[in-house]
Amino acid sequence: MSRFLLKTLTVALLTSTALADDETRQLEAHEHGHGTLNIAIEGKKVSMELEAPGSDIVGFEHVAKSDADKAAVVQARAALEQPLDLFVLTKEAECTVTTAKVTIVIEDDHYGEDKEQATHDQSHDDHENESHNDLKPQAAHNEYRGEFELACARPKALTSITFAYFDKFPGAEELEVNVISEHGQTSYEVEHDSGTISLKGVM
Repeated sequence: MSRFLLKTLTVALLTSTALADDETRQLEAHEHGHGTLNIAIEGKKVSMELEAPGSDIVGFEHVAKSDADKAAVVQARAALEQPLDLFVLTKEAECTVTTAKVTIVIEDDHYGEDKEQATHDQSHDDHENESHNDLKPQAAHNEYRGEFELACARPKALTSITFAYFDKFPGAEELEVNVISEHGQTSYEVEHDSGTISLKGVM
């Protein structure tokens, strides 16, 4: 599911108060240690969208220039492209990944707007940092975004999510998780010691 479709579904299901909270979360997207995971369940398709500050994922938010920083970005993207290793779904649901796209967005404090590197598709661009060096001012921040689509043979068996995400990315402290299904919307605050959330009543 595209970002547009997910947001459209959210509008259809959430109250105006919840929408205001969502806007607040967007403004706080670069709060270190805090990310957002949106999950939409439609039939046998599960769509996920992850937003997290660069400090959560690679430990820094500047454009990678050193070899060590560049290697960290490559490793992080490779890990994010395996969402079922980060967000472990109930085995009995028999879910597989059909699409995994990871991009990095530069928040440009100088211009007061985002410059989304997705236009250059970072998933397969090994030169994203060099190509943006001239455009990026001193005060820019990076945000990692993942868009994932899963196919689940037995979606009704999807009763939990275990978060190995925090083990892979120790800089992350908390995820705000929003799950949307035909039964409505449920939100969770997931931290390092939370481990697993139950989806009973959501499916």
